[in-house]
Order: sequence, then structure tokens, then C-alpha cells
Amino acid sequence: MAGIVVVFDFDKTIIDVDSDNWVVDGLGATEEFERLLPTMPWNTLMDTMMGELHARGKTAGDVAAVLRAAPLDPCVVDAIKACYGLGCDLRILSDANRFFIETILDHHGLGGYFSEINTNPGAVDGDGRLRIAPYHDFHAAPHGCGLGICPPNMCKGQVLDRIRASAGADKRVIYLGDGRGDYCPSLRLGRGDFMMPRKGFPVWDLICEDPSLLQAEVHPWTDGQEMEETLLRLVGRVLLEARNLPALDCKLESLPAVAVQDGMPMPLRIKN
Repeated sequence: MAGIVVVFDFDKTIIDVDSDNWVVDGLGATEEFERLLPTMPWNTLMDTMMGELHARGKTAGDVAAVLRAAPLDPCVVDAIKACYGLGCDLRILSDANRFFIETILDHHGLGGYFSEINTNPGAVDGDGRLRIAPYHDFHAAPHGCGLGICPPNMCKGQVLDRIRASAGADKRVIYLGDGRGDYCPSLRLGRGDFMMPRKGFPVWDLICEDPSLLQAEVHPWTDGQEMEETLLRLVGRVLLEARNLPALDCKLESLPAVAVQDGMPMPLRIKN
């Protein structure tokens, strides 16, 4: 293995839309969604909306058909496959749900590239209704994050801590995300890690408020092409830095050209 863990958010990172909104809009339930939105947490709302769609006669197959049409940039697909081919451990950390994520990944032939999907449970029950549950059962107890911006059903920072512990302390992490929920894990990355926020999205705005709070290098991206170029460049950089280590078993000759070019993107800021 390359000694690199790449952690992807899903909505507006791997796919270019919010999968929840994509399904609700695609199945004609936007008005009901907007009416209920102020009354309950998002995760609870999505479970409620799946019940509403089921009552309207929409099946899990109908939901899956809408999901398979969600836009996924070919450059993102190429980036995932290239990182996997270079020995990176790829994981997903998302506030979507397992049914949505697995449906889209399997449709694009990407399910086998990820060693782990950390997300809200989502499965079809005995009545054929899609049920969505919280990753963290906030009805039983709060997750306890003190940052104040994590949703009640998931603190991504806590999940990232578990990912790091399971992967090993010697692994370097590259984290990609766009939303407010991706800010907490960005604060938990270390000096040898990299944060890749989507520029112009909420996590980028939060980082820009005080970049010195992050220890990791920050490398923004705007679209699939820039994500692919930046991610492969960072993976190539880590592999080149480690090429004299006995544990390195990844062939540098197999690196894509973009991953070994001399010009590395300048980090936004590195905490001293």
C-alpha cells in the first residue's frame, strides 16, 4: 500500500449534486420537502420523505433509477481509479446514506474501489419502503462534538479520528469535501496531511475565516478536472517523498504524468 488514506465526501464532491435533493426533486416531492424542512433535522426529514414517496406509490427501484442519473464527472471517476491503482486506501465519509451512495457507485462500477463507506444507514424494509437512519443515534445521546456546526446525526471529525486509528498512525490523509460538516474533520488533520476543500462552498468559506486553525496543507479545487489534477499531484508528492522507504511498494513508473510534475500547488497556509 502507498501509505495514503484518501477520504471523500460524497455529495457535491464525488457526485456534482446533493443526492437527497436530487431524489426529492426527481420524484416530484420538492414542495412537501420544503414544507417540512423547518420542522425536523435533515436526516429525520429524509426518512420522512422516503415514507411520503412510498405512500405515493414510488418504489425503491424508482429511487434507484433517479440516483443512477445523478451527474458524476468522468475526471472524478478517473481520479478514484488512479488513486486506487497507486495503492491508496479510499474511504467515503458522507452525511448521505448507504442506499444512495452504493446505488450510484455500483452504477458507475466504483463500488469495489472503496474499503469503507461511513454514512447514515439506508435500506429497504419488508414493506418495500426505504428507511434512512442516523449514523449516530442522537435520540439516545448526543455525539458530544463541541464545535457547534456538526449535525446531530454525524460528527465527521469523530469518524475521521476512528478512520485514522484503524488505518494506522503512519498513514497520511487526504480529505476532500465541500460542506459545513467537512470543517470539523479538517481541524483534526495533522501536519503531514492535506485538506482539499471545494472552492466557493461552505467548508472553503469556514477555512478562509481563519486558515491558521488548520495544521494540514489546504489545496482547493473547483471542478472534477481540478480535483483530479490536484489529488493525483498530492498522491504523487507523497509517493516521491517516501520512495526511499522500504515499505514503499508502489511503482513510481506507474504514476500518471500529472502526479509527478515538478510544480506543486501552493498550500493556502501551513500552521507553524
